[in-house]
Amino acid sequence: MKKIVALVRQALSGQEEDYTQGSIRRAIVLLSIPMIMEMAMESLFAVADVFFVSRVGVAAVTTVGLTESVVTLIYALAIGLSMAATAMVSRRIGEKRPEAAAQAAAQAMLIALGVSTVLGILGVWFAADILRLMGGTAEVVAMGTPYTRIMLGGNLAITFLFLLNGIFRGAGDAAIAMRSLWIANLINIALDPIFIFGWGPIPEMGVTGAAIATTIGRSVGVLYQLYILFGPKGRIQLDGRAFLPAPHLLAKLGKIAATGAGQFMIASASWIFLMRIIATLGSEAVAGYTIAIRLIIFTILPSWGISNAAATLVGQNLGAGQPQRAEESVWKAAWYNMIFLFSVSLVYFAGSHQILSWFDTNPAVLEAGVTSLRIICTGYIFFAYGMVISQAFNGAGDTRTPTWVNFICFWLLEIPLGYLLAVTLGWGLAGVCWSIAISETVLAALVVLIFRKGKWKTTEI
Repeated sequence: MKKIVALVRQALSGQEEDYTQGSIRRAIVLLSIPMIMEMAMESLFAVADVFFVSRVGVAAVTTVGLTESVVTLIYALAIGLSMAATAMVSRRIGEKRPEAAAQAAAQAMLIALGVSTVLGILGVWFAADILRLMGGTAEVVAMGTPYTRIMLGGNLAITFLFLLNGIFRGAGDAAIAMRSLWIANLINIALDPIFIFGWGPIPEMGVTGAAIATTIGRSVGVLYQLYILFGPKGRIQLDGRAFLPAPHLLAKLGKIAATGAGQFMIASASWIFLMRIIATLGSEAVAGYTIAIRLIIFTILPSWGISNAAATLVGQNLGAGQPQRAEESVWKAAWYNMIFLFSVSLVYFAGSHQILSWFDTNPAVLEAGVTSLRIICTGYIFFAYGMVISQAFNGAGDTRTPTWVNFICFWLLEIPLGYLLAVTLGWGLAGVCWSIAISETVLAALVVLIFRKGKWKTTEI
């Protein structure tokens, strides 16, 4: 027990480690603990946000659900950039070239700044049109436009939070990434009830208050990240010279980020199409599905922590010229992830009704949520391997392979299957949820087969 406590303390303290040597299991634990804690706080934020918003009403939850479907496109861009930064930084760290890692980090930040500015302007201008396009009713558009405008207009905080944490993870500094998300999300959770329901001189703002709280929390988290990056304590230390545009490096990062963003854009766009189908089933179906998805995110995000640990180990070990160690790290991480998600699926399946009733007691919303949660969690075992191995490709800098796999599984399979089952065959919400579980299972099978071929080991970045 003392050894376990010591290991946890070491993981959370952020002590510098060489993850290209020693026990692989120990390396996974040291990286995974802060990454899981980081993602757990992000997932807690997702659940807490919808918990408070659900007290405002069905239209408010629907606003969050529809907006979140569009914001996932921003997440896709942020994750793509984060992925490129993690792959490049981890490879340079494995090669023992910290100055080159810092330059890669700075160039990624330049790209993020430009992209976020353009998206913010478009999001503010077309907020109401976006909600209408997503199928929002007149009530949802009227209530939700300020929320959507703030969330999209403040996308710089989202993008930088993801990107800078990707830089920290690539450097093996997972504890800093964890702390930044904890700061951001604890502030958001504290501010949510104040801005949503009003407190003292702050008026009641409803769902708009949730957007304000979220943006403030994330912005403070980004300021903390920048403080570390420009200070003397981080493993990646930036200065003005690192931001001088380096065309060759910008091109490399842009290439990896483009396919990485495309990878998640494909997945995110499929969620938008599915949400559009669900919107035709009524606000109660959207609200129940939204709450269920937030609960699924609550467990999927910690699993991303394990997957991100695998990506870091792949990048650093390939940089150190140890491809076999990189592969072994992935299989072990996938096994641990499978055990975790299988345990969660049992809890969700057995207790879905009771868990969802904490968020909404409307019978129609509750029924939709239970249906969504039970069906989607049937694929959790397969999700576990698909997540880790996809991230392993990304950690190696091979973002092209999972992009094509996502295209096949989500656009060629999930969307048509969702429409067929939900609309053509009349299964309704259950049809959409079964299309998600089936497509994720197929994705896991494909990435395992491709990973075994080993071509990813020869990727150069």
